Amino acid sequence: MGTTTVNISAAQVKDLREKTGAPMMDCKQALTEAKGDMEQAVVILRKKGVSVAAKKAARVTSEGSVASYIHAGGKIGVLVEVNCESDFVARTDDFKELVHDVAMHIAASDPKYVRKEDVTAADFAREKEIFLAQAIASGKPANIAEKMVNGKMEKFYEEVCLLEQPFIKDQTISISQLIAAKIGKLGENIAVRRFARFKVGDVGETVAVTKPTEPKGE
Repeated sequence: MGTTTVNISAAQVKDLREKTGAPMMDCKQALTEAKGDMEQAVVILRKKGVSVAAKKAARVTSEGSVASYIHAGGKIGVLVEVNCESDFVARTDDFKELVHDVAMHIAASDPKYVRKEDVTAADFAREKEIFLAQAIASGKPANIAEKMVNGKMEKFYEEVCLLEQPFIKDQTISISQLIAAKIGKLGENIAVRRFARFKVGDVGETVAVTKPTEPKGE
């Protein structure tokens, strides 16, 4: 009776909070549900963060901040705008940390778009045509080739879309999951609005813009 709760120590709760940034009560509940298994508790908290993020996705994000990140001795520079719902949240250390991490990730991983929906029809068609030609050239039947292409397109999204990329500081989560965790902690919708990435010697620069999700009503 109550052995699971008794086995959850304050030190475990503290460790989970430091690892995930989730509120103390959420950490305790996750550890209780996971019967003290730290890794399982992390998974539970991530799922909760994604669930909370989905519920808040339609809420307007008109506040936020712009951050810069300079990397590699001044050879790579990033500007990113991340939005939230209130100026209060925008000024918190948690939000500032998120914006910094996103800017640093963009510098390191060089995404071309913010999210899947921002990939242009022309770029999508070009990549799909290349993958399909490769599959057919390998001798695969048309129906098998099409399935292979679908898998390759998902990998393509992961390579070029910021939200789909594995977070540079923790490859076990994507940028969208990183943001979802902050949404769960801060209680507001958060969205990456746009970013620009410049690299010395490159011709041109990467500029990606996405429109905020329109509210769907109360």
